[in-house]
Amino acid sequence: MARSALLNVMVQAAFKAGKSLSRDFGEVQNLQVSVKGPGDYVSQADRKAEKIVKDELLKARPTYGFLGEESDEIKGTDGAHRWIVDPLDGTTNFLHGIPQFAVSIALERNNEIVAGVVFNPATDELYTAEKGGGTFLNDRRLRVAARKELSDSVITCGVPHLGRGNHGKFLVELRHVMGEVSGIRRFGAASLDLAYVAAGRCDGYWETGLAAWDIAAGILLIKEAGGWVSDFDGKTNMLETGSVVAGNEYIHKALLDVTHRPIPKG
Repeated sequence: MARSALLNVMVQAAFKAGKSLSRDFGEVQNLQVSVKGPGDYVSQADRKAEKIVKDELLKARPTYGFLGEESDEIKGTDGAHRWIVDPLDGTTNFLHGIPQFAVSIALERNNEIVAGVVFNPATDELYTAEKGGGTFLNDRRLRVAARKELSDSVITCGVPHLGRGNHGKFLVELRHVMGEVSGIRRFGAASLDLAYVAAGRCDGYWETGLAAWDIAAGILLIKEAGGWVSDFDGKTNMLETGSVVAGNEYIHKALLDVTHRPIPKG
């Protein structure tokens, strides 16, 4: 596959950050789990990876803006472009030695995502997409799954944890979805959940309480793989609302319908 110069910059930044995370991942697995030790260590890994990505991207395009999870936003002088970066999506997985985490990099142009990279260094899987150019896993073109019925589908989601989200609302959504689908999976990294839908590994995905850097790259992966993605209102304000529903045309609509069913009485 042919990549643009900008996408090549993004891929190289993801690879460099991924190499750093891989080294730290090997160390964190040997740490005794405690609030202070590994938590601080993972924060250091986060910040180090983000610095690598930021340095690479801003060296290539110094006038672009930069929004990352671990640092203050930089307003670009160019006014039209912004990098949106999660240097370590799946921090809890990383902390526990679970190889399901990723570097996520998106390029926004005039408020539209035009390029995205999601890289899992533990599995050496690189997902890339450019507007109008399709979605790829390494060098293989991807398409969303073709299933039309929820009853045949495996759906991935995020589960709100301690101190995050509306647990009661989620449990109602989960109850409704569980009754309609073949299976539900919770992997713990939003960028990879979206990548898995783009790859046809999962048929759909829903989650709320997300940040722009969690989902920016994954949104483009879905679109360029022929999928549908919206916020919980069926609109395209995912980066602002932090809510996502994704799948092919049929599963996306069905998930929107099912997750909006009213709370049962009694």
